[in-house]
Amino acid sequence: MSTDVRLGQTHTAESNLHIEGMGAIILEEGVAFRVWAPNASSVCVIGDFNEWASDANPMDREESGCWLAVVGNAKPGDEYKYEITNGDKTFQRIDPRVREVTNSVGNGIVHDPQFAWQGDDFTMPAWNELVIYETHIGTFFRDGDNEVGTFAEFAKKFNHLKALGVNALQIMPIAEFAGDLSWGYNPAHPYAIESAYGGPRGFKTFVREAHKAGFAIILDVVYNHFGPSDLDLWQFDGWSENGKGGIYFYNDHRSKTPWGDTRPDYGRGEVRSYIRDNALMWLKDYHVDGLRYDMTLYIRSIDASGQHEIPEGWGLTQWINREIHAFKPSAITIAEDLQDNEYLTKSDIEGGAGFATQWDAGFVHPIREAITQPDDASRDMNKVRDALNNYYNCDAFQRVVYTESHDEVANGKSRVPSEVDEADPDNWYARKRATLGIALTLTSPGIPMLFQGQEFLEDGWFQDADELDWDKASEEGGTIKLTRDLIRLRLNEKGNTRGLTGQHIDVFHFNNHDKVIGYRRSYGGGAGDDTIVIVNFANQHFSDYEFGLPADGTWKRRFSSDRAAYSEDFGGNATGDLQAISAPYDGQAFRARIDLPPYTALIYSQDPT
Repeated sequence: MSTDVRLGQTHTAESNLHIEGMGAIILEEGVAFRVWAPNASSVCVIGDFNEWASDANPMDREESGCWLAVVGNAKPGDEYKYEITNGDKTFQRIDPRVREVTNSVGNGIVHDPQFAWQGDDFTMPAWNELVIYETHIGTFFRDGDNEVGTFAEFAKKFNHLKALGVNALQIMPIAEFAGDLSWGYNPAHPYAIESAYGGPRGFKTFVREAHKAGFAIILDVVYNHFGPSDLDLWQFDGWSENGKGGIYFYNDHRSKTPWGDTRPDYGRGEVRSYIRDNALMWLKDYHVDGLRYDMTLYIRSIDASGQHEIPEGWGLTQWINREIHAFKPSAITIAEDLQDNEYLTKSDIEGGAGFATQWDAGFVHPIREAITQPDDASRDMNKVRDALNNYYNCDAFQRVVYTESHDEVANGKSRVPSEVDEADPDNWYARKRATLGIALTLTSPGIPMLFQGQEFLEDGWFQDADELDWDKASEEGGTIKLTRDLIRLRLNEKGNTRGLTGQHIDVFHFNNHDKVIGYRRSYGGGAGDDTIVIVNFANQHFSDYEFGLPADGTWKRRFSSDRAAYSEDFGGNATGDLQAISAPYDGQAFRARIDLPPYTALIYSQDPT
């Protein structure tokens, strides 16, 4: 059959075997459309290019169960859909691999992937030098009376984040979801970028400018379920079993998740490729520097018990992580599993899932309990010690440590200041103990993570309709400075706290009676490396408080969370620089005596020789 693509006629499948890819594929002349619909009787592509006429561009069936058409007069920017017939039913669907939509229930848009990256060659920081800032595009910053934040508006606050010192932004999901307000964990169109945020071009611009400002971009992705609403993937080609989701989903008991019967079928090759290609798309086409996988427990297991395993889900994560690390070795992959399972971060050769690191429930839960516990006497320092010492596979950086995340400040829980005192989250107790949480996060082994607004003690709980209270950023400028100072120490910017970038911790001082703990952080050890952290979890000022030191000489105070510069009602009464006393203590060769204010973290180190 002779065809002329310039007239918008359809090529036969036989004449287009050289066309690769899925979705809308831009050619020199026209656009090719390919979609997987193995149970359809017929498929056609309709859109602006054929006045939405069903008979204008029928698609040819391929042996793979895909359907293909080349439309010569189609072009980037055209809206389109697939019209699918299965038996006596005909219905329309948005392309599963569409990159851009008018909205979640609107039409697909033929997206032009060309973009001026302006030589983007961003280098990901070493994982032991990452400080992650988890954030949500829709609520971080809104310019004027806008209902939802955008990529462009977010970028206006890059200077704030750059001054703070964080170097990686972990963005909550941005795949197109139902409506304009959402946390993002309800992806309706996994390949499209949320239109309310600025769509694919807006995100590419955001990543490019973030890289110029020095931020790595880690993107949250959702592969444990899709939808559940505005979900064109549901019974996509008309086939299903047991009233379930059809070709993209399990159609038996494995479909059930806490978010509906929408677990993808990890055993079906086409669905595995759909998810794998999606993961790589973010790195290849959008230049992101890593992915954080939402609740992997529901990829590898049917329910929260973890006992009813889904082996093909585990195998899928192994495959995707292997492909990501082969394509971009510096890319970080993060699992949210929260089951203290070290196999998440073992290599696939060892039977592990191959993630680079994982959110550490063994840190966040005991530390939050310790700093929000209202009664000093009930604070269990054993749990704090165990949280500090928690490792996976003997590697500190296989865990992400934090006291606030989107989950920890919602779902019945609040920001740390509000957990300390819901009625008055700005009082002295709330601020002192919240800053202890920040100090512990930034001085513990692991990759530290803050949640948006934590640096100015945002209170209440996270909601997708509420913008951050930027007035508090002015009111709590001291806490921003405190956080900035801790980040600078964590990154060893002055060359005298290298230990905070290292693997090692020695909790050498443990006082459960008085609620004081002390630990040494080290990379290799020695002057300029060994970093001592002393934390008082009690509302009590100690005079001449003793703890051990590993070496003789002067130990300079690098940080005190009690400085009046951070808040007018902080005491500023901590001891400054120390001269080691030649008398063993805490199993160390030397000791020190200090004034230790209540609810205070202190950091000491020596100058490099």
